[in-house]
Amino acid sequence: MKSCVQATYLMSKQLDTQLTLLEKMSLRMHLFMCGNCNLCNDQLTTMHDLCSQRITDIHLKGRDKE
Repeated sequence: MKSCVQATYLMSKQLDTQLTLLEKMSLRMHLFMCGNCNLCNDQLTTMHDLCSQRITDIHLKGRDKE
């Protein structure tokens, strides 16, 4: 992994699709060495999970009104 910018791209990509084995290994190695990116990854994952849950909640509430 050459930079934190590339790592951030992979962090975002993994939330939407499956990374290749090489991408996974590269990201894991970078996260192992970079505390800032490790924290960023945790935050991105948390935000993704919270937004997904909120969308699900809104969708289910819409069904209740029908």
